[in-house]
Amino acid sequence: MRVVLTTYGSRGSVEPMAALAARLRELGAEARVCAPPDEEFARRLEELGVPMVPTSRPVRPLVTTVTPGSAEGLAERAAELMDAQLTTVAEAAEGADVLVATGPLPAVTGARSAAERLGIRYVHAGHQPVSLPSPDRRPPGRRGQPLPDGVTDNRALWEEDARIARAMFGDMLNTRRAAFGLPPVDDVRGYAFTDRPWLATDPVLSPWQPTGLGVVQTGAWHVTDERPLPADLVEFLDAGEPPVYVGFGSMPMGVLKDVALPAVEAARARGHRVVVSRGWADLNPAESTPDCFVVGEVNHQRLFRRTSAVVHHGSAATTTTAAQAGVPQLVLPRGADQPYWAERVTALGIGAAYDDPAPTADSLAAALGTVLAPAIRSRATEIAPTLRTDGTTVAAELLLATAD
Repeated sequence: MRVVLTTYGSRGSVEPMAALAARLRELGAEARVCAPPDEEFARRLEELGVPMVPTSRPVRPLVTTVTPGSAEGLAERAAELMDAQLTTVAEAAEGADVLVATGPLPAVTGARSAAERLGIRYVHAGHQPVSLPSPDRRPPGRRGQPLPDGVTDNRALWEEDARIARAMFGDMLNTRRAAFGLPPVDDVRGYAFTDRPWLATDPVLSPWQPTGLGVVQTGAWHVTDERPLPADLVEFLDAGEPPVYVGFGSMPMGVLKDVALPAVEAARARGHRVVVSRGWADLNPAESTPDCFVVGEVNHQRLFRRTSAVVHHGSAATTTTAAQAGVPQLVLPRGADQPYWAERVTALGIGAAYDDPAPTADSLAAALGTVLAPAIRSRATEIAPTLRTDGTTVAAELLLATAD
């Protein structure tokens, strides 16, 4: 069986698709991943033995230079994403049995159109639930297109979101579809998601309440990371009590300038050593000192198990990895799906959320004290073994079951 997986986004979008591709290959399928041509993505896919097809422009320069929340250049980037799916990805998927897609709406509408053009199966996969229509929550909102004020009916808001998606991307999509002899699409969002989208999240950490959508929840997609920690990091960890981890993944400095350093100082104020992840913001509060160690790319699965708490932005991947490690979490959500994961961490009692846009070291130190309470540590330890670790196997077997 030949499977092509396509994604466009930061590490949190690429890593799950790479994990599923690696599992498919272990089970005897041919799998490749179409992903942005960032060097770190190419390196990670090579580590996993997964062929990569570079698609569109690198993501990191976009994330780190675009003004947070700005819609400037959005139409041009959306057009690029559609075109990349209908050309580069379509070429990579020639002769494939199925195309699995995730990413921004312009990308996945282009991906489904490519699959339709090729006459192959299409699967939409999401790594967070907030973009899937549900009466239980509001739509997340689209850049430059705010939802109407004063409307509290979630169903009405999701209908408005569908209208906004059609207005933003409908003409753009249908112009390209017409060039390939494909009929126009009216419900752009519904076309991209299908009536049976896959949700690659853990059912304990992120339970899905049934709706009109036939959502297939597989569990989160990740690989067991066997990479050793760097020797100097191990030496730091061995030299004292478990430190607090502070990291914000692919979030840019423009979003983190009022958060990152206070988080580090909060841990120090409580007498804890700190491991700081540079991330895409290139955080470096100080050169490594006896109480602070700065890391780049590192095995989070191993590292988190050796920490006293994880302070992060609330991405799906970091939240899941910390939960699987059984370590308390302090989530500082900045946007997108991050408030959802902050809510889930709080609801499960495995950590706390702190969403003040301009926290101080003192206020964060108080929040960290709450997270470090024995009851939260105990709850995090209790929840960890209930989380699924077979998400890629479930998804791979679903795909293989449809092979001719």
